[in-house]
Amino acid sequence: MSQAQNAKGPIKAVIFDMDGLLLDTEGIYTEVTDAIARRHGKTFDWAVKQHTIGRGSQDFAEYVTKALQLPMSAEQFLTIRQPMLDERFPHAQPMRGAEALVRHLAEHNIPIAVGTSSSIHYFHAKTTLHRAWFELFAHVVTADDPDVTAAKPAPDIFLVAARRLGVDPRDCLVFEDSPFGVTAAKTAGMYAIAVPDSHMPVTQYAHADLMLGSLAEFVLEDWGLPAMAPR
Repeated sequence: MSQAQNAKGPIKAVIFDMDGLLLDTEGIYTEVTDAIARRHGKTFDWAVKQHTIGRGSQDFAEYVTKALQLPMSAEQFLTIRQPMLDERFPHAQPMRGAEALVRHLAEHNIPIAVGTSSSIHYFHAKTTLHRAWFELFAHVVTADDPDVTAAKPAPDIFLVAARRLGVDPRDCLVFEDSPFGVTAAKTAGMYAIAVPDSHMPVTQYAHADLMLGSLAEFVLEDWGLPAMAPR
């Protein structure tokens, strides 16, 4: 799947979301949330899930507890959820094309950062198996970073990442899998490429500059970035 507007560039820095974009963690969130919901006779299905992708943890918990009418506060939900996520996240696998693209950009000295709605605690849990290539990122900005005042769809996470990379937001390219993330990137004044979950309605990504089926489909030279060697 590739639906593009005219490609822009040249790009001077690249910022990546993490969940569902670099690492296949969305299924873990779904499994755990549904397990909690079923304890109370509810189901966390796609009708609800599609509105939660890309939200920060507090926003996610508030939305889910309200939408499913769970008999608990958002804070109680997060407390119940934490050990369940801690058990599963260390087994998260990379998304198609993610590691190769990150390594390629790092090898060509393109400044790269992670900008995620996750907490630093969960960032470390999720990257347990992938320390080597995540260490290639110059910066990691999480939702609980002291310089971040609001999670996505606010632009804070991406603006902090750009500032730490020393690159003007207008010269940054963001990869995102959620409409909230695309909104955050565009509000920050950056280019945004969407790599949506296959279940998501593509109409929710109309504000993205480009839409791909996976990171493996990205044509770097269209954005003024060094091309990958044929494999």
